Parts: sequence; C-alpha cells; structure tokens
Amino acid sequence: MATVHLTSDNFEAEVLKSKIPVIVDFWANWCPPCKMMGPVLEELSGDKKYQNKLKFGKLDTEEAPEIAGKYGIVSIPSFLLFKNGGIKAQIVGAMPKDAFAKKIDEALKK
Repeated sequence: MATVHLTSDNFEAEVLKSKIPVIVDFWANWCPPCKMMGPVLEELSGDKKYQNKLKFGKLDTEEAPEIAGKYGIVSIPSFLLFKNGGIKAQIVGAMPKDAFAKKIDEALKK
C-alpha cells in the first residue's frame, strides 16, 4: 500500500472518515528532514504488519496551509495519527525507520 497524496479536497474522506487509523505526514518540498522521512513512510506503508490496519498519507503544507493551520502544525516534519476522525498522537521530527515505527506502534495501542 503506497502513501496517499492528501489535499484539501480529499482530506475529510481519506483521513477523517477513514475506517482505519491514518498517519498523516505534514511536510514541504523545501524541508530536508521532511524529504528524509519520505522513503521511511514509503517503506512502512508497504510493511505487512500495517496492511489493512493503518493508512499512510502525505499532506504538503504549502498546498494545504489551512489544514496544517487547523491542526496547529508549526514544525515540520510533523505526523498526526488520526483514529475515528480525532487525533490520537503527534510525532515531530525526522528519525530512523525503527524509531518511527516504534512510535507508531505505541500510538496505535492507545
């Protein structure tokens, strides 16, 4: 499962109304740490342990600043875990894949 490109038009349907939890990567093209996290998200989105259990999405804060603003995103990369339309966890900053996966796993248990 690849990451979903999120926009103002599909955010509600893909994230807020999703039947499974969604991790949203708030990023921008000019942000080097954001670019470092891109391959990490792609790898994790293909991991069998998340299949049908977690959706991965990317939202470019330059394309949808109103959504980033609504959720108080002031530092990128930032990741919000949504479940049933609400925020369950926030992860901020770039990190290695294993550390990021551990934070996601902890957040999913909440």
